[in-house]
Amino acid sequence: MHDFDDLLAANRVFAAEFDFGGFDGIAHAGVGIVTCMDSRIEPLGMLGLKPGDAKILRNPGGRVDHSTLEALVLGVHLLRVDRILVVPHTRCAVATSTQEEVRERVAASAGDIGAWEPMHVVRDQLDSLADDVQKVRTHHLVPDHVQVGGFLYDVDSGLLVQHY
Repeated sequence: MHDFDDLLAANRVFAAEFDFGGFDGIAHAGVGIVTCMDSRIEPLGMLGLKPGDAKILRNPGGRVDHSTLEALVLGVHLLRVDRILVVPHTRCAVATSTQEEVRERVAASAGDIGAWEPMHVVRDQLDSLADDVQKVRTHHLVPDHVQVGGFLYDVDSGLLVQHY
């Protein structure tokens, strides 16, 4: 039970100054962000946003999959999202390794990995980004007025470059 004591102590400090209570859950800046789970990415900060401004969806590689599309549809129709940014990043582990390399690294750590366990990698970031942006733009429940852009975030400079 003590494994989380440091985090719970930090949470008490955070909660003592917490002033986001009562938010309505709406994306007040109308922004939805799909990005990687990489801890070098601070989605709100990189866009000059604050808590309550955006809906943030994170997964390995910042990919648009079924769950991501479901969340984006909910964001668009229930939470006032009208701009969606798809944002993978430089030096991403799933974009710089082969599927076999990722599987080997996980197997070395886990001691075993079943052949059935998928380990998705990105072979070409810009091609994947184009595909992901297209998935969102053409989804039948994402209206044409919703702006969808594809960007690459540079983890070394903090710059965001739009590609699509």
